[in-house]
Amino acid sequence: MASGLNIPLEVEQPPTIITYTSGPIIVLHFDTTITVKCKARGNPPPEYRWEKDGQAFVPPNFNRFKANHTKGLLVLQSEDMSKFQGKYRCYASNKLGTAMTNEIEIKAFSIPKFPKETLNPIVVSEGEPITLKCNPPEGVAPRLIYWMTVDLQHIEQDERVSMGTDGNLYFSNAIQNDSRQDYGCFAAFNRIRTIVQKTAMAVVVKRSVAPPARIPSLLLPSGVQTEKVLLKGEDLQLECIPEGFPTPSVKWIKMGEVMSPRVKFNNYNKLLSLSAVEESDEGKYMCTAENSVGKAVHYFDVIVEEPPKWLTEPPQSQLTVIGSDVHIKCSVSGKPQPAITWRRNGVMFRVVFKTSIFFTELSNTDDSGVYQCEASNRHGTILANVNIMIMNMAPLILTENNQEYAVVVGKEITMNCSVFSSPPSSISCIEFVVEYEENRWEPGRWKELQRVTGNQATAELKLYGNLNYQFRVYAVNAIGPGPPSEPTERHKTPPAAPDRNPENIKIQGHHPHQMEISWEPLSPLERNGPGFEYKVKYRQLGVEDNFTEHMVNRSVFLVNNTPTFVPYEIKILSRNSYGWGPEPKPVTGYSGEDVPTAAPRDIAVEVINTTVLRVSWTPVPPATVRGRLGGYNVHWVRRRSLLNPDKILDLSHSMSFSGNRSHVIVPGLEPFSEYKLTVYVFNKKGNGPKSDPVTFNTPEGVPEQVTVLTSSIIQKDSVRLEWAQPSKSNGILSGYLLQYHLINETALEVIDSKEINITGADTNHWTLQGLNGDSLYRFDLRACTRAGCGPPKAEESRTDFPELGELMKCDGNWRISEAVNASQSFHIIDGLEPKTVYTVRLMAKRLLDNASIFEDVIETRTKGERNPESLKGSFSTHGWMIGTMCAVALLTLVVVIACFLRKNKGGKYAVKEKEDPHSDTASQKMNDDTFCDYSDSDEKPLKSGSLCSLKGDDAAGDSVSRYTLGDYADGGREFNEDGSFIGEYSGHRHRGSVSEPNGPSLVNV
Repeated sequence: MASGLNIPLEVEQPPTIITYTSGPIIVLHFDTTITVKCKARGNPPPEYRWEKDGQAFVPPNFNRFKANHTKGLLVLQSEDMSKFQGKYRCYASNKLGTAMTNEIEIKAFSIPKFPKETLNPIVVSEGEPITLKCNPPEGVAPRLIYWMTVDLQHIEQDERVSMGTDGNLYFSNAIQNDSRQDYGCFAAFNRIRTIVQKTAMAVVVKRSVAPPARIPSLLLPSGVQTEKVLLKGEDLQLECIPEGFPTPSVKWIKMGEVMSPRVKFNNYNKLLSLSAVEESDEGKYMCTAENSVGKAVHYFDVIVEEPPKWLTEPPQSQLTVIGSDVHIKCSVSGKPQPAITWRRNGVMFRVVFKTSIFFTELSNTDDSGVYQCEASNRHGTILANVNIMIMNMAPLILTENNQEYAVVVGKEITMNCSVFSSPPSSISCIEFVVEYEENRWEPGRWKELQRVTGNQATAELKLYGNLNYQFRVYAVNAIGPGPPSEPTERHKTPPAAPDRNPENIKIQGHHPHQMEISWEPLSPLERNGPGFEYKVKYRQLGVEDNFTEHMVNRSVFLVNNTPTFVPYEIKILSRNSYGWGPEPKPVTGYSGEDVPTAAPRDIAVEVINTTVLRVSWTPVPPATVRGRLGGYNVHWVRRRSLLNPDKILDLSHSMSFSGNRSHVIVPGLEPFSEYKLTVYVFNKKGNGPKSDPVTFNTPEGVPEQVTVLTSSIIQKDSVRLEWAQPSKSNGILSGYLLQYHLINETALEVIDSKEINITGADTNHWTLQGLNGDSLYRFDLRACTRAGCGPPKAEESRTDFPELGELMKCDGNWRISEAVNASQSFHIIDGLEPKTVYTVRLMAKRLLDNASIFEDVIETRTKGERNPESLKGSFSTHGWMIGTMCAVALLTLVVVIACFLRKNKGGKYAVKEKEDPHSDTASQKMNDDTFCDYSDSDEKPLKSGSLCSLKGDDAAGDSVSRYTLGDYADGGREFNEDGSFIGEYSGHRHRGSVSEPNGPSLVNV
């Protein structure tokens, strides 16, 4: 836990935790005192403080509950120790840093008791299941559960009646003899010598003439699958307790693998037990409960995990000098992968580091201190204190002067001299280096042969045979090497047998039925004499007794016609004309590989979700791999989408998994599709045959995002949304989920949210009504299938106030029409006067803004006007003209009617405005219902000029706008003969965008 520096206490140093009480500390109900120890070393001597559950801890009564600040001893006393339950840490501090302990947990247990309760009798019919619940109290382990009668007779258990690991008593089916009034559950706590009893339970079994047969189901566990997570080394217990009639029997398998021989079955085969689990015990287990009318199954996913542990050793403390680099590495393993937390002097770093902290060019001692690396996962925590001392310190002799030693004449004496410095002190001494040169293979090249300590004047040298040597010597001390001596005379060594055999032997099989043996050859110096060669010896391991031998000169040898991938024992010997090298150690290798011959069996596919599978199989026999097992390949083909089953896709995918496996997780599938899957094994030579194919379907998934979402305002409180279907529905679309949120534009927060379920896959639009006016909304639309709804597509839109029309007569007075319906392309204005010029405006009504969207100038007139008095005199004096005039009038009437019919339908004349390309898409209906007088204000962008008089006079003055809608019109502006004006429009023109008119448009009235 603590990695301190080996620094004498005479030198100032940060605290190092020496020992502390490790948890958990179990406190029983009769305990009244707890002592928790924490001891550290340091200079100055450290002071201690404690934390409980992450908060500073001061005992309730400090005079009574003592936390010793100089010795680190925490003593807690109370009649009720449960208030001290929690997780504690000890901190030891001095001016150079703070060290801390791992968490120390205190667990307090009260006296276990069953609650007092009144239990009604359990009434069942014969053949039905019964569950008697115990619900035992918690207490100090171990806890044992028993079912007995009031007179302490054990309830007989068998294949039909048994107790589960949860303490409940289960009856697969009831019989008459199960009726009794005194079923009792007893919990025994041996450590505290306590047995407690639950209120007795009564069971009444009603007689049945012939109980019906029932298909089995499981009383324990529930559901179809259970995930079982446990630590490596713990004991595994898997339990299946069935009900049914006749009584079901239980069987177990490990899917895709052979059950470990360490597995034991208890409780009439209902309990699978495995002690000290290992990683190889992971996998999928299945229990099957079966009787004569059917069966039920349950799956267990067994996951073996580990608490954090150091990969090699905890990070080590470091003593270094100013200006150097410091690297602290926290290498841990665990399952799940532990999370690492870094602290300095007990205070967590604000910056998040991973597995290392790296300091460069440390410039002062402020970075000295105690660094903590803490690694945690859900199974535990490990912590290391790392003392980092940064100092420059001259050597300090710690041994006292003038020490006396008692010695015996003729015996050795050891005198102590303790020194500390930073950087560490070095002790210098002289040594000699012996070099050689030989003139046969590398003449003129001197090589180091041996080093000799400075108090020696001779050396024994090991030489090769058949060489002509000369030697020289030079001295070395802390400063460096001195000059070499003069070379000796040459010394010729006699030839000899080799001293050693080749090393680094490699056995490879590049082709089936072949084996290549190679090795690192001996150098010419090492051959020791002439006539050098190698002997290669090999035999098939476990099959052949005698070695096959070959003499070779090269450092490689090829063996042909070998069986495929079988082990061989191989020896390589050195030899020259003077003898053999020493007996070599045999090396084992394999002959050449070939492709596997067998396919995996029992392929099982478990669909985890819409895109992920768990595939399991029975591995192939090792002999059929015919090589080093590379792994398994899972190959799957997407045959078709279930949305369009007639279209064959046949899209292939595969994944390779190294090593000897029996199950894998396969991701990346498409939802709502039909697949075909195969598995095959592979080695370095190639792939084996594919397994029998398995066909399966993936379930529906949630759709992707809708591709398009648009909004348009159709009324002041109404919005129309339109969208396009998602590019991938991943199932059968069932409709859409629409959520809409009212947004506070100042705080950008949601004020109110509502949602609507829209049924029908073909729906592509929706109108929302009753919205707030002049408000910002965000709309989130999700496409949905039976599996759920996909990600949202967002659109923001703001509702607006209604639009209204204005009309100004030549007298300068404005009148306001009723609200314009933006969903129509025209608007009718009644009550106009003939021979009059009007200015027409379309406006957006806002509280502080009355600017026009567009406007135009219209002139009304009467068509075919005559003086009634002159016509009367003419007809009375010229009767002969009456017939002619009637004929002309009739003809004119026909022409007029034809023109009316041609120009517009229903007798209405329309004015068509040209739509501005940047116009709003939304027009609003106003609240005002009356057509009233309105006086223009300064907010109207009017210009001077008169358009009132048909004769060109300026009677209207400056109050007539010279803006026009002429640029928007596709034809003439017209009025009905009753004086009504029809303004047809298809959109808005933004204010400030209107054009100058060329003059008023003439409209017949």
